[in-house]
Amino acid sequence: MQYRTLGRTGYTPSAIVYGGIVSAKNFGGATIPGDGQAMSDHHVEWAIERGINYFDVAPTYGDAQKFLGNSLKPYRDKVYLACKTKERTAEGAKREIEESMKLLHTDHFDIYQLHEVSSIADIESAFAPGGCMELLTQLKKDGVIRQLGFSAHSEDAAMRALELYDYDTILFPVNWLMNKSKGMGDRILKAAKERNMGVIGMKAFVERAWDSEEEQRNSVFPKSWCKPFDIDDEAFGMACMRYALKLGADVLVPPGNFESFSFGVEHIEQCLAEPFGPQDEAILNERFLINKGREFFQI
Repeated sequence: MQYRTLGRTGYTPSAIVYGGIVSAKNFGGATIPGDGQAMSDHHVEWAIERGINYFDVAPTYGDAQKFLGNSLKPYRDKVYLACKTKERTAEGAKREIEESMKLLHTDHFDIYQLHEVSSIADIESAFAPGGCMELLTQLKKDGVIRQLGFSAHSEDAAMRALELYDYDTILFPVNWLMNKSKGMGDRILKAAKERNMGVIGMKAFVERAWDSEEEQRNSVFPKSWCKPFDIDDEAFGMACMRYALKLGADVLVPPGNFESFSFGVEHIEQCLAEPFGPQDEAILNERFLINKGREFFQI
């Protein structure tokens, strides 16, 4: 496994991040057959054996915190642990952080993120009197939070976040289809690099939106918000990963299924050794035409 420099954090995480939803059993109100503590233990051990040292989770990922926390007990001092909050008040965030620390068996977070910033009003509410940023910045001073970041699905909101605070990391969609169709990510990735922020790329493994809830429910990826690329389509999958790295992602977070995660682990070194080239561009251009009409989905 190759390790990457994550902006100015001083961290050297694995190029592929373990997304905590992989460990979840109950997610989105559904029970995913075959998952649970034993499966989480197996996935985490598999990841550790292959050099994964960055694990990301959130309270909104069903019961992932409980399972992942137990699985990581033997490895906690050897890995980076990232968590998040969607709460926008200090009171709500405090309650959520305390619960996360209990479930994850930790006394600190290597990275803690304001989760799913979706609008300018949303980010500004976090900075209002009594907002969660009062708490998060204090916890960073206290050492409970080592690095403070945010995740966003709106580029305008992400740009506003950078005006309000000097964040250490950003978790943002770095997706071939959204970038080719809308230029999504160009502004925020440029700004993040200028600030030497760590860039954690999500949605790099996504081909497109689900066409319907039924398609998602009947797929092998029911925990993924969008349709991941087919792992049997190796050339396309690697082109997607290389595109995200080309855009500026330091590390990549696969969707919440073991199939995509293991694909990332098994192919990331080749993607880094052989950067994005004309053959990848041709593959993505062809797939872009196939997905014409789907390119403006929100991820």
